[in-house]
Amino acid sequence: MPIGELSERTSTPRQLLRYYEEQCLITAARSPNGYRDYDDYLVDRVLQIRGLLDAGLPTRIIKQILPCLDRPRIIYFSDATPEMIGTLERERDRMTERIECLIRNRDAIADYLNAVRSNKSASAHATSEVPATS
Repeated sequence: MPIGELSERTSTPRQLLRYYEEQCLITAARSPNGYRDYDDYLVDRVLQIRGLLDAGLPTRIIKQILPCLDRPRIIYFSDATPEMIGTLERERDRMTERIECLIRNRDAIADYLNAVRSNKSASAHATSEVPATS
């Protein structure tokens, strides 16, 4: 698919897709006219990359863990330094904290919505039972 289609399908600017390619996070074949031609599987890959970037991981770490996201999982451990492992453990723990915070916020919003809906339902029920006065 052309870069414009990948951009549209992933809501990712073309410039950012080119950056991902420069960082060796994605690759594109080249058509005879020199245009980039991306495989369909890269839609999911770009979304994974964006999610990892949003979680705060730098591209150098993302590049190292991308093989773990592929199926079949072929993982190369030759470049797994103690520093990288420590960084990944800290990032994992930070993500866990963010997930727990998001869950608490989601539950608080759900409780609020339930209370608002219950209150509106009770108010509507009470209003419908009030006799009309002349």
